[in-house]
Amino acid sequence: MQKIINYIDGNYCEPLSRKWLDNYNPATGEVYSTIANSNAKDIAKAYEAAKAAFPGWSNTSIEERSKILLKIATLIEKRLLPLAEAEARDNGKPLSLALAVDIPRASSNFRFFGNAITQFASEAHESIGLGTMNFTLRQPLGVVGCISPWNLPLYLFTWKIAPAIAAGNTVVAKPSEVTPMTAFLLGEICTEAGLPKGVLNIVHGTGPSAGQAIVAHPNIKAISFTGGTATGEHIARTAAPMFKKLSLELGGKNPNLIFADCDYDKMLAITVKSSFANQGQICLCGSRIFVEQSIYEKFKKDFITKVEQLKIGDPFDAKTDMGALVSKPHLEKVQSYIALAEKEGGKILSGGKPVKVAGFEKGYYLEPTIIEVYDDQCRVNQEEIFGPVVTIMPFTTEEEALQMANGVKYGLSATLWTADLNRTMRMSKKIEAGIVWVNTWLNRDLRTPFGGMKDSGVGREGGFEALRFFTEAKNVCIKYE
Repeated sequence: MQKIINYIDGNYCEPLSRKWLDNYNPATGEVYSTIANSNAKDIAKAYEAAKAAFPGWSNTSIEERSKILLKIATLIEKRLLPLAEAEARDNGKPLSLALAVDIPRASSNFRFFGNAITQFASEAHESIGLGTMNFTLRQPLGVVGCISPWNLPLYLFTWKIAPAIAAGNTVVAKPSEVTPMTAFLLGEICTEAGLPKGVLNIVHGTGPSAGQAIVAHPNIKAISFTGGTATGEHIARTAAPMFKKLSLELGGKNPNLIFADCDYDKMLAITVKSSFANQGQICLCGSRIFVEQSIYEKFKKDFITKVEQLKIGDPFDAKTDMGALVSKPHLEKVQSYIALAEKEGGKILSGGKPVKVAGFEKGYYLEPTIIEVYDDQCRVNQEEIFGPVVTIMPFTTEEEALQMANGVKYGLSATLWTADLNRTMRMSKKIEAGIVWVNTWLNRDLRTPFGGMKDSGVGREGGFEALRFFTEAKNVCIKYE
């Protein structure tokens, strides 16, 4: 059985404790590898490697850093199929999704920041007549920590690592212990690309052990974390008194606002996707669907028909639309919310039951679930479920739709379907979310800032925002005669 081990100082090594975690294939429900169960001693070892590498890497020319990042991007592209297969096996998502989205985006992350660092410039301000010149240096922080989630494993792991090392930092990184395989494989790619030893260190283990050790380490300067809001709160309580820089991309309960004047067919097709892509396990999925009353009954009927046509099955079957949920505990959590919805008076319009896939009877499969609710404050409409479950409700006015959209503690993303430009501008300004998509969904330009409001996090990632986060601004003022 394969062992997933740490990548520290450019070498693969077992955890110092020699302890291991089981790694499950969600499609079969069976253990197929073991994971290093690292602790604070492994993090300390990784930190020392990163610390030793920092002086050399931070003084490496921007051109050389860029060259290495672009090489990593190319190597990921060349290994598209094996990396996608590893992702589908480890996460339970359809192979087609990993081939089309996860692995190409991981490559794009390195390519984007490999190019972006060459355009990341200092600022200068001359005070004419006063004889002063101010210029602002952007210097790397030192050793930084990157902790990523299980839903888009390599995609989000590289989204943090690429800007951190592009900016001249060295990294101690921890992928989710639920989906560690592609992060494990990334070490080999970085070595082949010529990334100097110690610049990137990948340590596997649980959040309370390895993750907490990264956050609590007194000399790790910044933490970039994507995951649940409760974990983000814990990280903030630990890191804030230590004055670490924090970027927290947390949970979402995203509204999908559908007005009667929208392009109905386009809306319907994309709403199915935005509800159930990756088994609904994307922080940006539109899990609360609000539909204008005049088209509500038509939408309900058509949406149910489309959703019930989705094929659930083997992630490696090209015809599969939805694979397995990531783990048995997560499946049970999602099922508990479906049961709660009925207790709260919601109506299960479609789905809600586990699925037995022939040949994969122990896998974690669940029907895509549509729940009609009558109170936007009910728990299934307020709490993040993070699975193939959406709620639907009608609205009558723009003001009512806006009130319901903003009526949660989260503020990550929102989707607005309308042909009215005035409404688009009014609502885009008033919706409390870090990103608003109008007549589209998950349409990302890597140059744009990304992050959430309220309990969906603090800080922004993407573009120069990420490079600013991973650098310290230092102003130099020179008086001249």
